[in-house]
Amino acid sequence: MNNAHLAAQFFLQLAVIILFCRLVGAIALRCGQPPVVAEMLAGVLLGPSLFGLLWPEAQHWLFPWDTAQKMRDTQSYLFPAAQLGLALYMFVVGMEFRLDLVRRKLKSSIAVSVAGICAPFVLGAGLAWILFYDTELFPKRTSLMEAMLFVGASMCITAFPTLARIIHFKKLTGTTIGTVALGAGAINDAAAWCLLAVVLASFENNWSHALVNISGGAVYVAFTLLIVRPLLVRAKGWLIKGGALTDAGLAVALALMTLGAWFTDLIGLHAVFGAFVMGAAMPRGVVARDIIGRIQPLTVALLLPLFFTYSGLNTKIGLLNTGFLWMMCGAVLVAAVLGKGVACWLAARATGIGNREALGIGTLMNARGLMELIILNIGLQRGIISEGLFATLVIMAIITTLMASPLFERLVGTGVHQPMPEPDTDATGELEIAR
Repeated sequence: MNNAHLAAQFFLQLAVIILFCRLVGAIALRCGQPPVVAEMLAGVLLGPSLFGLLWPEAQHWLFPWDTAQKMRDTQSYLFPAAQLGLALYMFVVGMEFRLDLVRRKLKSSIAVSVAGICAPFVLGAGLAWILFYDTELFPKRTSLMEAMLFVGASMCITAFPTLARIIHFKKLTGTTIGTVALGAGAINDAAAWCLLAVVLASFENNWSHALVNISGGAVYVAFTLLIVRPLLVRAKGWLIKGGALTDAGLAVALALMTLGAWFTDLIGLHAVFGAFVMGAAMPRGVVARDIIGRIQPLTVALLLPLFFTYSGLNTKIGLLNTGFLWMMCGAVLVAAVLGKGVACWLAARATGIGNREALGIGTLMNARGLMELIILNIGLQRGIISEGLFATLVIMAIITTLMASPLFERLVGTGVHQPMPEPDTDATGELEIAR
């Protein structure tokens, strides 16, 4: 395709994606599902799982495939646009993230995170051990240890972007449930990506990759929160004029976000973590309020659906086509729910959180979403897992995400949605604890 044709194709794809997401969102809302779940489903439905199955010619025309390059013609620009949308949204989530509340609920967040990592990892590794010897779902190049580490990591992942949007949709921001779930989810996903780095290092016989991934992430968090954040707080007088964020201030914030996303993507952690941590470093009050107000509407309505659609284009649920695969899918789903939802509920209870709130935390932590699909796509592309196992794990990710919202309403209801008390603030509205 020439550049003019690519631009025309991209604009047409945008129109279809936006309108289809709105349509599916309207239907999902009637079923009690938040918009993020609708967008996830819409992305999968636009791919080969439904659109490509019912009308392959139209799907191929809208999202053309380059046979020679083994990739979609539009992948060269759809992928970075999708990553930009996801990074911008996580930047907003970081600005809404209450670091002071995480400190006050740090014990619970760590306990829930550890439980949400260890239990599903053990169950996932056990399933991989059984499947490795009794099936051909792992390519011959994959070792038993790599199989166990990869499936364990994919089972303990939490849909951090999806989780953030569900919490926002249910007005749980600032509550015990929302704070503990977000804190534990952030730790969970960072650990899962570190496990993935170990798997890839073993698979590629390059252990320096894992070292750079883990140590680089720790250095980035420390540098951003201990150096960048204080500098930004001191620069508030330059960032704000007349009680509003300046254009230069917005440009600086966006530049810092993109640099953070670039660095964490460069070291092997996903770009979302760099954007999220940089968002958490932004000064609260006018700065965060105006940044969110200026970038959130366009991000949510236009750019974020591109991420879900891009992931859906690489998902082929139709590969789950035998009775054995469906039985295995059931076993994987049971292990996922027990290992994640139940373990996180018990961990929350053990740290003194009430039963209904603990049930809510366990339910939200059980959602995998498209962060799971990112890891699965990496495993498939690198040849660590087969297409059959890929499809099975995708089904698990979709079902655990779909069940989160209705199960939350049934188990928790609306009685524990009150936000935690606000800490003291100074005259500028900046949290004292942030200083």
